[in-house]
Parts: sequence; structure tokens; C-alpha cells
Amino acid sequence: MTPRENENRRLLRARDAMDRHYAEPLDIAAIARVAHVSPAHFSRRFKAVFGETSHRYLQRRRIERSMALLRDTATPVTDVALRVGFTSLGTFSRTFRDIVGTSPTDYRARADSPAVPGCVARVWMRPAS
Repeated sequence: MTPRENENRRLLRARDAMDRHYAEPLDIAAIARVAHVSPAHFSRRFKAVFGETSHRYLQRRRIERSMALLRDTATPVTDVALRVGFTSLGTFSRTFRDIVGTSPTDYRARADSPAVPGCVARVWMRPAS
């Protein structure tokens, strides 16, 4: 295995850790330790390998999880925000709107009454990078 392949494998491990612990407070230093690199090197390599910053990746994961909760449960929006790792409803709502294109409340209302089959709606409503 080449050194670059080894580093990419460690970055995948760090991304997997982000997926597992998305609802917990995560910082770059902690995630970089999983990949056994410095925080600055981790940030540069993560963006080069995955095409987005680790912070944006974590935000998208959290929003993706929140979309499922909004679609499938009656949990209040504030509770959804806290369950997926946001500490502020304002930050959650702004990030949700930036990624999904609508507010969490509007998303829930639209998901409750789909005019298309559920499988098509889920693909269409999947967050983009």
C-alpha cells in the first residue's frame, strides 16, 4: 500500500467516525487524531479527497439525519435540532435552509403531503453538497 493510500484509508476512518458520532460535539483536532495527522493537514487533505470541508460534511450529515426525523416523526423542530448535534435552533434553521432550500417546518409540511411517490420524493429532497 502506498503512503497516499494509507492516508486516504485513515481519512475514511475519520469520516466514518464523523458519521457515527454526528450528534456529538466534534472538533477538527479530535477528528484529525482519528486520522493520525495534524488538524491543518487533516483539513487540507479532507477537502482534497472528499471535495468539501469536514465541517460542511458534518453539517450535511446532521441535516440529512434531521430530514429523516422531520419526515418520519412528530418530534418538534427544536428537539430535532438538538438530537442531531446543533446547539442553536437559529444555526440549525439557517444551515437547513442553505442545504435543503427550505425551512425545516416547510420541509415537514411538504414531506407530509407528497404529490409524488415517496421514493422519488426522498431522492429529490436529498441534500446536495
